Amino acid sequence: MCGRYAASRRPEDLVSTFGVEKWDPEETLAPDWNVAPTKEVYAVLERPLKGEDAESRRPVRQMRVLKWGLVPSWAKSPEGAARLINARAETVHEKPSFKRAFATRRCILPADGYYEWVTGAGERELEVEGKRKRPRKQPYFVTPADGSVFAMAGLYEFWRDRTLPDDHPAAWWVTCSVVTTEAETGPLAVAPAEGPGSLAEIHPRMPLMLTPDRWDAWLDPACTEPEEVRALLAAPPEGLMRAFPVGTAVSNVRNNGPELLKELSGPEVGTLF
Repeated sequence: MCGRYAASRRPEDLVSTFGVEKWDPEETLAPDWNVAPTKEVYAVLERPLKGEDAESRRPVRQMRVLKWGLVPSWAKSPEGAARLINARAETVHEKPSFKRAFATRRCILPADGYYEWVTGAGERELEVEGKRKRPRKQPYFVTPADGSVFAMAGLYEFWRDRTLPDDHPAAWWVTCSVVTTEAETGPLAVAPAEGPGSLAEIHPRMPLMLTPDRWDAWLDPACTEPEEVRALLAAPPEGLMRAFPVGTAVSNVRNNGPELLKELSGPEVGTLF
């Protein structure tokens, strides 16, 4: 799954990296090293610009600010958004909450990397024995080994708040979800000295990373043929990622800052493997 990630890149750099044509500097977000569900995030997407006439309504690559936690267009209220932060690649084409967005409203959610938590071996034993109800977990940060941006496959959707007038600034919600897939079982490009040797040893799921050769097709709203779109959900080549332990401060969403990404020499939460 993906329940927390870091996004500290300058918007100007993201605009250049993804070939964005339209971006409003007034939508600049502060660097965020602890992005949690319901927060506002950057998303790269392609759609016609609002107000364009019919002849010039070509898809334009834009960077927009969306809220993480997808609200389907048919939802009666946005209350379930926090539960729809992830969409499983295996079923995204058929789930009512995601299938419409999967067909034509796909986006890229840029990140530095994502966090995942592992329960320590000793903690697991105590949990089995019933001596601890909430075992402590060691957070890991997973990021491209070459330092490039982590382009997470995403979906976005529009939801109209019918309790507000058309001209109200909050009348429309634009929300998103991260597409996840099975975690890689092959060896990490760079593995910690003590700890997991693969992403699957950290967690069975991971965000679907899109390599640059898939960006155009994934963002293209004209790409709607089901099998063609589903082919884009194939896992990227293995061995592109590194993972390292970070401090447990990241477990509290109120903590935020570059110190959260400081690599530890070993896990804080006992022996993990």
